[in-house]
Amino acid sequence: MNGAFEMSRKKVTSTDVAEAAGVSQATVSMVLNKKYNVSFSKDVIEKVETAAKELGYVIPKRKTHRESKREKLLVVFCPNLSNPYYVMLLQGIESQAAEAGYGIFICNTQRNLELEERFLKLMPSLNPEGIIYTCNPSVNFMERIEELTETIPIVVINNQNEHLAVDAVDLNNLKLGKIMAHHLLAFGHQNVAYVTSALTKRQKQRSKRMEGFLNEYKAAGLGEHVIVKSASEEVDASLPGIDSEYLIGYSLTKELLTEHPEVTAIAGMNDMVAFGIMDAVYEAKLKVPGDISVMGCDNTLFGKLQKVELTTVEHFVIYKGRDACDIIMKKIKTRSSKYAELEPVSVYHVEYEPKIIVRGTTSYPRTNRR
Repeated sequence: MNGAFEMSRKKVTSTDVAEAAGVSQATVSMVLNKKYNVSFSKDVIEKVETAAKELGYVIPKRKTHRESKREKLLVVFCPNLSNPYYVMLLQGIESQAAEAGYGIFICNTQRNLELEERFLKLMPSLNPEGIIYTCNPSVNFMERIEELTETIPIVVINNQNEHLAVDAVDLNNLKLGKIMAHHLLAFGHQNVAYVTSALTKRQKQRSKRMEGFLNEYKAAGLGEHVIVKSASEEVDASLPGIDSEYLIGYSLTKELLTEHPEVTAIAGMNDMVAFGIMDAVYEAKLKVPGDISVMGCDNTLFGKLQKVELTTVEHFVIYKGRDACDIIMKKIKTRSSKYAELEPVSVYHVEYEPKIIVRGTTSYPRTNRR
């Protein structure tokens, strides 16, 4: 009984109207907001208006410039500030925003659904000019985010999620995985491992990077020689947020070294995972790269340290942050134009050619050293 009562109180969204009318959410938005430069049949208009009326849907009021009194503020949703990758993204966003006179409000969700929901509920009162997600939003909140796009421009930096009707900067993680594998193959490593955090649906970039790595080994006829070690979702969620990726790299590598002593190289999903891999290898009294080569991805600050010297992949993360901010600025400008009747949802495929940064942690396999 209580469940039925709660359901009846649920706010009706444009997605509900779209399902009832048998049209897309974009069509509902355009019909109900009277976008007259797009023509729809009388039948479609009637279906949408009838569904909206029957469901009791209320169009979110888009405030005028005078009513909104918006500060020049952009909100950035970030899942993890202990990983330098996200700090670099923020650096790119912040530098571009500052040039345009915007301030940044950071929402560190720590990949916690309750925190993410709490921040999303704050958005109407914060009333930012734009929102940037530095990873895919949780599937639990897709509907709410699509509703927010009716009043606030939103951009997501990640592999495009086909169910996400917002603008996105699409990253080519397949290529990053491929270039990592290519580097190890060039040294002659046949028995290798790939260590990663949980391969969840939300963190699609993790799966894509792993897939690119595995595909390159398959193309060389060595697909069966790749060991993929990934954390379970439970482990991913239970580890302390500040060093979770490091601990995943460390713990999975300890297991790997016992289970697969034939492995001569280990690739970490990112630099933070690779640091954990290296410590596990050193703890096992093995040498890097003498016994096992190790590499990461992202070219973060700590990989450059003299005592670390991590081989990694540079893919110009700061530039991607600037690109996301540029897209938000364009959306803000479009919305302020009195001639803008229709806003497209776009996937911006921004690609910088990744580059292997060879340092001191990769070399030839122990059996083939020259």
